[in-house]
Amino acid sequence: MAINGLFISFEGIDGAGKSTHLQALVQAFRAQGRAVTLTREPGGTVLAEKLRTLILNDAMDAMTEALLVFAARRDHLQQVIEPALARGEVVIADRFTDATFAYQGAGRGFDLKMLSTLEHWVQTVPALGIGLIRQPDLTVWFDLPAEIAALRLSGARMPDKFEAESTEFFRRVADGYQCRMVACPSRFARIDAKKAREAVWLDVLSAVQSRGWLE
Repeated sequence: MAINGLFISFEGIDGAGKSTHLQALVQAFRAQGRAVTLTREPGGTVLAEKLRTLILNDAMDAMTEALLVFAARRDHLQQVIEPALARGEVVIADRFTDATFAYQGAGRGFDLKMLSTLEHWVQTVPALGIGLIRQPDLTVWFDLPAEIAALRLSGARMPDKFEAESTEFFRRVADGYQCRMVACPSRFARIDAKKAREAVWLDVLSAVQSRGWLE
């Protein structure tokens, strides 16, 4: 019997604590015999990683930033995500399109209608059916107040241009994620990232188990 692929994205402002739980979820799926592709955005391919370096470090206006993000995403979908899903794998991505609406849209103030247009251009997959685009089957959103995230980032390595943004910027980004969840609540699992690490992991695991994807 063919095994269906699964696409799970992890989202949240910088400092929300996604990374630890990404690896844990990968191991949970592999322990049950599933093949897993762990990837990230921007990035995931040779070309997209080059674009990531530009996006995270070079000064540019919001439109240029958004265009580069979607260019990287297109290559990522074509080269990594769609082939892995076709093989029946679990794809776990550190960020996907919700991050673009949160960071470039809410954070930078870029036109949401244009982002939606780019989303449909880039994420259209004919095999899904007319008018349907590739979205994660589950988006795990690590919701954390911007002030707490700032404290967590204060002792980190040299920040990239996003990590160096103001607390007010991250408040807008968090609001952007909230708007995306309200627009598609069935796709999202909101995780209270203020909790202790062990409690956060149990919430992540519960979100996946509740959909019948893990025992």
